[in-house]
Amino acid sequence: MEKHPLEEYEQYWLWAHRKVGTYPEPVRNGKWMLFIPDSEINAAWDTIRTAVEEGKLGDTAKVATAKPNPNALDRHRKLICVYTYDAEDKEDVVRILQALRDLGFQQGLTYKTDEATLAGEYSFNTAGPVSLYYAYKETVELSTPKGRSQKQVGKSRLQLRRKS
Repeated sequence: MEKHPLEEYEQYWLWAHRKVGTYPEPVRNGKWMLFIPDSEINAAWDTIRTAVEEGKLGDTAKVATAKPNPNALDRHRKLICVYTYDAEDKEDVVRILQALRDLGFQQGLTYKTDEATLAGEYSFNTAGPVSLYYAYKETVELSTPKGRSQKQVGKSRLQLRRKS
């Protein structure tokens, strides 16, 4: 039996990896970010972990654990990250968003590049949104996050291309 997030105190993250099928190697990867109340995190993680392992999402996902994390904004919610291989591949980003909706995750979701995370950009230390995309509740459309201009989105894409 897999360990649940609220049972893990040694590591910040538990990981899930694809066991079925293939998925492209990371290029300019990013992730859908789901903020789940503690009371629902174990069940949500079971759903996401199973979907990743069965090849229904991307190649990997991770969930925050009970170990206190200095980057966590709300100690009563845990983060699940569902990774995509390329933030520029909107078809795949939307495919994974649709799969998350089909799994029952209907809340508003943010999509952030790993480049922004590796640069230390978090909502608590950066002026304006750090997300590349936002999906409003129950939708599968990619929107520009409030407070982020199309110019900023274009700049992020240019930076992603330069890194590759």
